Amino acid sequence: MGGVVLRSTDVPKADRFDWWVDLVTRDLAPTYITTEHRDDFRATAVALELGSVHASALSFQTLQSRRTPRLIQRSDPELWELGYVVGGVMGIEQDRNVAQLQAGGLVLYDTSRQFETRVAEDGRIIILHVPKTAVPVPDQVMRNLLARRLPTYGSGSLLAGFLRDLAGVRLEGWEAEQTGAAALHLALAFLSGLANRERLLPARTRQTTLLYKAKAFIERHLSEPGLSPQVVADAQGISVRYLHHLFHDEKHTVGSFIRGRRLERCRADLTAPGLMPRPVGMIGARWGFTDPAIFNRAFKAAYGIPPGEYRTRAALDRDHTVV
Repeated sequence: MGGVVLRSTDVPKADRFDWWVDLVTRDLAPTYITTEHRDDFRATAVALELGSVHASALSFQTLQSRRTPRLIQRSDPELWELGYVVGGVMGIEQDRNVAQLQAGGLVLYDTSRQFETRVAEDGRIIILHVPKTAVPVPDQVMRNLLARRLPTYGSGSLLAGFLRDLAGVRLEGWEAEQTGAAALHLALAFLSGLANRERLLPARTRQTTLLYKAKAFIERHLSEPGLSPQVVADAQGISVRYLHHLFHDEKHTVGSFIRGRRLERCRADLTAPGLMPRPVGMIGARWGFTDPAIFNRAFKAAYGIPPGEYRTRAALDRDHTVV
């Protein structure tokens, strides 16, 4: 799917529902789907490839779906699915939990366990597909969060807004990868933080939870020149010493992580055609480098050439690929 909008109206009317079922089976997870609009099913789908994380924006008429043990045995992508309801009404049942969500609702479900959904009033849903291997929280803890109306305040509000806005952008290459990394950090901070607040999280995973929350905070505040280990620690309610302890097993310190993430954002901006008129120094300032000389030195140390030269080479490479 790769960012292309797919519409059921692009196939013959009699084939539209079967087209949708096949699409869901291939790109999401196999489910039994029924609808009262089988004779002329209207739906659209957009998939965003964000590095190791994928997201789907779906719009469709009223339907019901069931994922059964037999379908799970046949194929399981092993994903935690974070859904944000943009429009319509979604009912979901999984692991004896039942939730009814309207526009603005957040919900989590598991592709490895059976579930039933009912979507009415022309549903519009954005789904972030989170690989289970990327989530440090034990499965048993995560199951306590399934098929519930998740809170949309605090980090939940940030996650909901992120997913809502994601459907309206088109990302490629490096920018898509970095957006995927930010989405994963935000989702993990939200889910693990929620599990911790509800006293579901085992003590051995609390440090990992704090680390993800710290990284998600950093991602949200990269553009602020005053971002520092002290600011990050204060936001998490911990000491700077303990924050450094959380990063001990990482390949970087807190400060180098902040600098590296800023440089990656700068590198993405320097290759963006729409930002070509913007001066290099302004690109650096946008991501917290208030001194152009410091930005130039840091960028050259990281990537081998100054930012201006990097932009020029990227533009030449782009021109050579245009047919």
